[in-house]
Amino acid sequence: MGYTTHPQHPDIDSDMWASIDQVIDRYRHKPGSVIAALRECQDVVGYLPTVLVDYIAKGLHLPPAEVFGVASFYSLFSFEPKGRHTIKVCLGTACYVKGIKEVISRIENEFQLEEGWTSPDRRFSLEAVRCLGACGLAPVMVVGEDTYGDVKADTVIRKLEEYE
Repeated sequence: MGYTTHPQHPDIDSDMWASIDQVIDRYRHKPGSVIAALRECQDVVGYLPTVLVDYIAKGLHLPPAEVFGVASFYSLFSFEPKGRHTIKVCLGTACYVKGIKEVISRIENEFQLEEGWTSPDRRFSLEAVRCLGACGLAPVMVVGEDTYGDVKADTVIRKLEEYE
């Protein structure tokens, strides 16, 4: 435990470092465990800041470039903080034709948010996806595990205000 002094980072407290050390301890001598270690450490912090990727590499006795390469290859890893709630909006043909771009614009303006980013207060992350598989409900938005169909630009903010 504690391979090195824990680097200072505003999003990682001492309890998180203790959990991260436990993850690294579990995977240190298991070849091919980089993805699992990264995933579990991301679950602790919510994302993978550079200091954390470097710390994981050191703990697993791997070159930082190798660990960063794995983390940057897979879309499940994020180097940026994520919001407490992820909003996925569908850009598929049915949703696009039925006005999803207006919905996105309203969300972006209301929450100071852009596609692919997180709001300054870390309340929401906004992701545009190609299809959510609910074309009959178009336009569609998913917030966390909640699916909303027939989303309208003039009512979407009311729906999102329910999420703290």
